[in-house]
Amino acid sequence: MSKLTHLDDKGQARMVDVSAKDVTTRLATAKGRITMTAETLAMIGEGRAKKGDVLAAARIAGIMAAKKAHELIPLCHPLLIAGVTVEFTPDTKTSAIEVEATVKVEGKTGVEMEALTAVSVACLTIYDMCKSADRAMRIGDIRLVEKSGGKSGHYTGD
Repeated sequence: MSKLTHLDDKGQARMVDVSAKDVTTRLATAKGRITMTAETLAMIGEGRAKKGDVLAAARIAGIMAAKKAHELIPLCHPLLIAGVTVEFTPDTKTSAIEVEATVKVEGKTGVEMEALTAVSVACLTIYDMCKSADRAMRIGDIRLVEKSGGKSGHYTGD
């Protein structure tokens, strides 16, 4: 196992010094799912949720979350994010919505945490807006599916 970069020689937490790294275009995409009843999925798709447009609110929440990941994740660097997209793909066969977030930056450190945070908060927002109709919704399978840029190069998951 490689040495953990967030620990110093004494095993104490530290923020990684990225000052010597090159500025490169860095991109990360994450995905996750929220599973619900068929009725809840139809309610969202038909725009009948009592709290309003569920996916519009979840998209905005995901974008905002990506921009604030450094405030939520210890030792995460604040970044000048160039762009964030949050997309939703309803799946009627499994009564779920797949959430995908892509984050881009021109910087010295990656945006994996920002993409993962965007997906997580978008899913949480869907849950919050629909919990009165379906408290049994399940959020899961949140993962990094692609990242590019930086010294470690390109990664693809699923």
